[in-house]
Amino acid sequence: MSSSSIAKEPYPLLLKNILITTAVSVGYLLLSYILIGYKTEQLFLVLLFNALYYISKGTRRFIIGFSIFIIFWILFDYMKAFPNYRYNTVHIKSIYDAEKALFGIMQGGAVLTPNEYWLTHQSTFLDIFSGFAYLCWMPVPLFFACYLFYTNRRQFYYFALTFLLVNLVGFVGYYSYPAAPPWYIQLHGFDFNAATPGNTAGLDRFDQYFHTTIFKGLYTKSSNVFAAMPSLHAAYPSIVLYYGIKNRMGYINLLFALVVGGIWFAAVYSSHHYVLDVMAGICCAIIGFVIFHFLKSAAWFDRFISRLVSL
Repeated sequence: MSSSSIAKEPYPLLLKNILITTAVSVGYLLLSYILIGYKTEQLFLVLLFNALYYISKGTRRFIIGFSIFIIFWILFDYMKAFPNYRYNTVHIKSIYDAEKALFGIMQGGAVLTPNEYWLTHQSTFLDIFSGFAYLCWMPVPLFFACYLFYTNRRQFYYFALTFLLVNLVGFVGYYSYPAAPPWYIQLHGFDFNAATPGNTAGLDRFDQYFHTTIFKGLYTKSSNVFAAMPSLHAAYPSIVLYYGIKNRMGYINLLFALVVGGIWFAAVYSSHHYVLDVMAGICCAIIGFVIFHFLKSAAWFDRFISRLVSL
């Protein structure tokens, strides 16, 4: 924090800010250590937050706004401490059978799930396309959020809070209906094993083609293998497209639509999700839109958003 920035900040307010941010930072690190153990990214997050909070008024406004996404990340990370299979039966064969009954594809006299069909129809082009599409699942929403933050602050908060709300709806789904992903059955059959680690599944072909470990690094940190239903990978780009249309993004919406379709396809092609999971993720987005629409119409909520915008 520069001396000029300190000089512009009234001392009582500066002291209050230091006490609050320090308490929140230490509290987060302690709680994380208790629940899931210490990880270097936790310390990085704390240092980044504090640096941006104190550097300038502009960076403070930015990190306060993006704290909505930080809350999502923390909640997702803490799911490791409360795995959903402890609270409800994990669905393995039942969802597989339902997928085959609803979306089964006849091949060679046998009925295959779409995942099984694509296992026998792989191509390098689809491996690469699916990998790049899946890599968009979080960067695209975050870049879009940055765009809205600097062009329309109110729409930014609408988007960010809708994103958080859709995740909360999805988390309810995770705990209400724990489900194994398609790759689990391909590797382990229908027997439940709580100790099963995350797996890159079909996305491993992307890593191998480019001689990288991008997806391996992501899925070794998976919060819960049995959280395939709903697919929030399917929900996130849907939120982006929805707000892209609302903000009249023109031809950019065509790119958003490509990302949406690409992620939906990649989720199934890579055996990370069933079609049912993808449909459930889309439903989560729709439910989030509807709930947020009613929230937005409330006077207290409008005052809350106005206060955030004025920070």
